[in-house]
Amino acid sequence: MKSKNEKILNKFKPFLWSFNTSEMDIFKHKKRIITNVLNLGTKEATDLLFKVYDKKNIKKVVESPYPGEWNDKSLNYWSIILNIKPKDTKNVLRHLR
Repeated sequence: MKSKNEKILNKFKPFLWSFNTSEMDIFKHKKRIITNVLNLGTKEATDLLFKVYDKKNIKKVVESPYPGEWNDKSLNYWSIILNIKPKDTKNVLRHLR
């Protein structure tokens, strides 16, 4: 029987395609999971993300984004939705044009 961790990661797997999700933990790797799902995820995936992690943790990830991993539209969208301003966005955005 699959653990809760495995079931959740299985839902997020399409957005973590470059990672071995069988070696990930939903709490230990939360910044990576939140970043990828908010950048690439479907509505269903983002809805699940907000059930797995509290809004405070999600806001913290968006406020301090990984350099070079956010596309400008996603970061802007989630900043508006969460009513926050990311810190130091220089070198954070990657343009998808």
